[in-house]
Amino acid sequence: MKTNLVLFLAAGILSLSACDSSQQQTGNSDSTSTDSTSNMIPSKANYQDTVEGKATDLYVLKNANNMQVAITNFGGRVVSIIVPDKDGKMTDVALGYEKLSGYQKANEPYFGAIIGRYGNRIGNAQFQLDGKTYKLAANNGPASLHGGPTGFHARVWDANQVNDYTLELSYVSKDGEEGFPGNLTCKVVYTLTDDNAIKIDYTATTDKATVVNLTNHTYFNLNGEGNGDINDHILKINATKFTPVDAALIPTGELKDVAGTPFDFTKPTAVGERVDADDAQLKLGKGYDHNFVLTNGDTTMKQAALITGPKTGISMEVLTTEPGIQFYGGNFMEGKENDGKAGKAYPFRTGFCLETQHFPDSPNKPSFPTTTLKPGETYKTSTIYKFTAAQQ
Repeated sequence: MKTNLVLFLAAGILSLSACDSSQQQTGNSDSTSTDSTSNMIPSKANYQDTVEGKATDLYVLKNANNMQVAITNFGGRVVSIIVPDKDGKMTDVALGYEKLSGYQKANEPYFGAIIGRYGNRIGNAQFQLDGKTYKLAANNGPASLHGGPTGFHARVWDANQVNDYTLELSYVSKDGEEGFPGNLTCKVVYTLTDDNAIKIDYTATTDKATVVNLTNHTYFNLNGEGNGDINDHILKINATKFTPVDAALIPTGELKDVAGTPFDFTKPTAVGERVDADDAQLKLGKGYDHNFVLTNGDTTMKQAALITGPKTGISMEVLTTEPGIQFYGGNFMEGKENDGKAGKAYPFRTGFCLETQHFPDSPNKPSFPTTTLKPGETYKTSTIYKFTAAQQ
């Protein structure tokens, strides 16, 4: 009788042990899945440094679908965006560097950055406001580009990761910084939602009249970063007009119909279908590097663009409260060094940008939507990048 009882208890212990082992294996399997996604993100240690007396780091947002977004507070840059493709394979669709030092190189192409104080170009690197002329740094031929050589992309932002979904970044741009007037207090909030969308909310206030035009400069490749050019991507832009540019890529002030031009993306069209057409505007930008007119004053959230990478089936919808969107097809990319993530190079046209914005050179174009911000007012704008993939 005692022998039978001992055998019975031993069997029970073995059964419980097997059950526990099975549960641990299941748990490890889930952990491995999560870890495999995390392993696609550069090491935090590669981003932990001190720049101009302020600490830099890498912050990771996660949602319920195992989508992850990595952001550094150096320039508020989006480093990685990992989303599922049509087969459920996790794919990084954002171009970036393996280490912080990549973003500190001379002539670095603004990968993933918050752009300010003024996104895009200001002609002749100057503007007038309230009867006074403000001179800026000319860092793109005769123009000021993306807030100057040490714009917001090159500043360390104060970071507060609220939870797995939300990162708050703050920065105070001092009066006179890069030539712009007023102490500008800025806040940018990145939020990752459970429907695989990245929402970016920008706010700013000033103590002196100034101009503000903030945007994000992430380079995307929906076939996977470092996985060929983006000419096969299918793009739709909800704009019937664009702003033609001069030889310095400054808008002429005209709003031109896209109909009958290579700029007509009102129906889904391959990016590369007409990019090398014999068109004067395309030649000026060496391809697409132009502002598309979404609205004339409508500040409600609306779909600006939809683009799909055919190899992965990943689509990205862009929604915004902004009146314009800059489509840049990576025409100035060189990719001479293999210092991208996992040692990849990013050569000609292997990434694209869809930068929501007010129009370039608005401070010098009274007919364009104003970018002037005055004391007592709050600059407020939002953009959403939403990712989907039709499962096979």
